[in-house]
Amino acid sequence: ILVSSVVLVLSQKSLFKFYTLFLAVLLGAASVLVNYYGTSHIDFYSAYNKAALGFGLLPRSGPTLWLGLALLQLLLGLGYVALLNVQSFCAALVVLDIMVPLWGLMVELPAQVRQALALASGAILAVHAAANLLWKLKWFYYSCRYVYLLLRHMYRIYGLQLLLEDTWKRIRFPDILRVFWLTRMTAQAVILVYVVRVVRSESGLQLGWDLFWDLSSNLIISGCDSTLTVLGMSAVISSLAHYLGLSILAFIGSTEEEDKRLGFVAPVLFFILALQTGLSGLSPEDRLVRLSRNMCLLLTAILHFIHGMTDPVLMSLSASHVSSVRRHVPVLLVSLILFALPVLLSYVLWHHNVLNTWLFAVTAFCVELCLKVLVSLTVYALFMIDGFYNVLWEKLDDYVYYVRSTGNVIEFVFGVIMFGNGAYTMMFESGSKIRACMMCLHAYFNIYLQAKNGWKTFINRRTAVKKINSLPEVKGAQLREIEDVCAICYQEFATSARITPCHHYFHALCLRKWLYIQDTCPMCHQRVYIEDDGHERATFSNNNGYAAPGQERAEFEGEEGGANAGAAAGGAGPENELLEDNDSIEYDEEEWGTQPGVTLVEEEYINDDTDSN
Repeated sequence: ILVSSVVLVLSQKSLFKFYTLFLAVLLGAASVLVNYYGTSHIDFYSAYNKAALGFGLLPRSGPTLWLGLALLQLLLGLGYVALLNVQSFCAALVVLDIMVPLWGLMVELPAQVRQALALASGAILAVHAAANLLWKLKWFYYSCRYVYLLLRHMYRIYGLQLLLEDTWKRIRFPDILRVFWLTRMTAQAVILVYVVRVVRSESGLQLGWDLFWDLSSNLIISGCDSTLTVLGMSAVISSLAHYLGLSILAFIGSTEEEDKRLGFVAPVLFFILALQTGLSGLSPEDRLVRLSRNMCLLLTAILHFIHGMTDPVLMSLSASHVSSVRRHVPVLLVSLILFALPVLLSYVLWHHNVLNTWLFAVTAFCVELCLKVLVSLTVYALFMIDGFYNVLWEKLDDYVYYVRSTGNVIEFVFGVIMFGNGAYTMMFESGSKIRACMMCLHAYFNIYLQAKNGWKTFINRRTAVKKINSLPEVKGAQLREIEDVCAICYQEFATSARITPCHHYFHALCLRKWLYIQDTCPMCHQRVYIEDDGHERATFSNNNGYAAPGQERAEFEGEEGGANAGAAAGGAGPENELLEDNDSIEYDEEEWGTQPGVTLVEEEYINDDTDSN
């Protein structure tokens, strides 16, 4: 663990040098073992007589095996001196030291002498390796100290989170886990195949789907028998989910960076489910059942995430009225698959399992996904209908809100039901601290925040509708005399317009959408409010600041003096209009650069600039 911790903090260059020294030590140890084994346990004469292909053409002294050992030791020695970067004279001595025990075999020295030569050669090589390592110890110390100071500096400047993220990326921890899990599974698969072949040759075992299923089940069970293997399986799932998400994004034509997080969400959810259910600590049979159930839950979560990727694309295509069928077909196809897969999964599970808390949870997730897909397709259809008729549909926003609110309410109800299902599971089936933490997170994010945001949206809409209804409405001849467009959507006024207290007018639908976001006029940023009989009547003007020609209108009643301010076009003096406008608009002195003692000319400049913006 200590050596691994040191290796963890080394830089890439230092890590390469560390592995170079480590490999050199391994080569030296291998040469010593070959010398000891060759001088102590090999009978070259009998081995040669048995290995000469039965022809007996070569001499009986066994030079073939000696030459083979000599070539092997020469390669080991050259690799050792090359990795340690030994000088030429010392390198020759090291190679000579490695080859000395073989000379004892060639001249047929007694066995004890050959063993003594092998031990002496190994001791000399060990001393040489230890001296080189001690010589490199100073470099190793400074490398570790440099990395330690660098990590401490990063911790002080950027914090622990960024330090961990940098270390995670630098050592490529998911790749390490992925390679570990795949190589382990491959080795176990090779062993199982070898065992099956031996059993088949001895007992005549027949190959079939049952045998293949048993082998696959054994591999899967052994692939999650510890926390480390569960991490490795999570890394493999991460890779699969990542490429699945990229494929779907490319298919539907989305470029959102936030939608590329499927490779992170899927493995985290799988690992949490494994910890929550105690997967690695179960018996093999129970582990296989629990793993299959976790995979079903993971599949439903991935389908929910994919729906989150397709829904913005559906809304974008429908709201922007894209006419290309090729853009719509992939997204609609994915949406239909998202609707069909949960139905098929629920049918299969209910056909092969009895009702329990796990099956109830999977079914609830599947039904919720189907409802979300239906909501998305309904909103998509509403926007497409609006684009097809090419006429302002004032009720469209209300219909979209009703559909989405219905979906959100149903989703909230399912969240409450799932919380009750989890509470029942924790109390009567398998309670754990991790499950309790997950239930708390579910209650906060999926119940409390969803209810809070839904109620906030409802209040904002209700407030906006009240404000819109309190504003004066212009229709008929008055509306036709205003030769201008709505300042929000740049469309003409077909039936009516709403006038704000600052004498700007908009479509009621456009202004209501604006008031969902902020409570100010889009033109002059004055607060949109109406006091009952609290304002003087102001000249009726359009969005450019000019009065409608030939008309006299009274919009607001004055508070002081009870005098009417209705004036004919061109008859209302600019001074009175400025004073009246100044009573209803509150300017920010820092933003507009005004002072308390501004003149009327300065106020006129400010008003004209505000109206033009």
